[in-house]
Amino acid sequence: MVVGEHVITPAEVRRAHEVVRPHVRRTPVVEGDLGLPGARLVLKLEHLQRAGSFKVRGAFANLLLRDVPEVGVVAASGGNHGVAVAFAARELGVPAHVYVPTISSPAKVERIRALGARLVVGGDRYADALAASREWAAGAGALPVHAFDQRETLLGQGGVGLELVEQVPDVDTVLVPVGGGGLVGGIAAALAGAVRVVGVEPAEAPTLTAARAHGAPVDAPAGGIAADALAPRRVGDLVFPITRAHVDDVVLVDDDAIRAAQRVLWEHTRLVVEPAAAVGVAALATGAYAPAPGERVAVVVSGANTTPG
Repeated sequence: MVVGEHVITPAEVRRAHEVVRPHVRRTPVVEGDLGLPGARLVLKLEHLQRAGSFKVRGAFANLLLRDVPEVGVVAASGGNHGVAVAFAARELGVPAHVYVPTISSPAKVERIRALGARLVVGGDRYADALAASREWAAGAGALPVHAFDQRETLLGQGGVGLELVEQVPDVDTVLVPVGGGGLVGGIAAALAGAVRVVGVEPAEAPTLTAARAHGAPVDAPAGGIAADALAPRRVGDLVFPITRAHVDDVVLVDDDAIRAAQRVLWEHTRLVVEPAAAVGVAALATGAYAPAPGERVAVVVSGANTTPG
């Protein structure tokens, strides 16, 4: 059971969603078998979200639900969160500083610059960017907007779950990409056991798998093809108890399966998505997650901040 300060209720997610709703898209869902036998499959197309990923929901929630100082906000990101914060800050007229590691994709880095945020690139991994952003925030007095381990971030991302059950009332299971856990934690808090939630992680960045094995967040490897989006060093402290209460399982997929899933999404639906967004399809294609006969499965396609071809 989630206790104390870690409680995020479905009612809180709904209230936050009403605040954020005017600033985000209600992203569509599409039916599709993707050539996977026996799957009653629906895709939740968050890669069509404003700023190119679900992250913009959490960014707007932070800027609208918290007191923002005149100096503005600061974020550390593998890429998508930085794009989202830069976008939300521009829309609301707030100064933004964004720190990204050197592994961030050029497409995401250019997007952040184009949105007008002050960009700092340095360090090899997300953890390095996070440390640098915290140091600057402490001196400048800026409001830190954490990519996943912040209540408002989780509340914003939970809107994906609310929309999904409105659009697909008979959904049984939702497969959700996992990095730091903001998306899976927000969806799990929003649904609170009403729908089965399964996290999907890259095998080379098993943050939630490691935390579940140890009973608490611990450092995990942070590599692989989806490292810029799904490879923080560890799952969030706020996230973990929510996932322990409301996430039924976590499965792993390797880089080859992720690449193959990107191709499947293009070949069957003409969707171009980043590697992190394809992990749910990879889990179905490899059998890492095997639906029961007749099970209604939704896959969150989380982001499209990549370059085609």
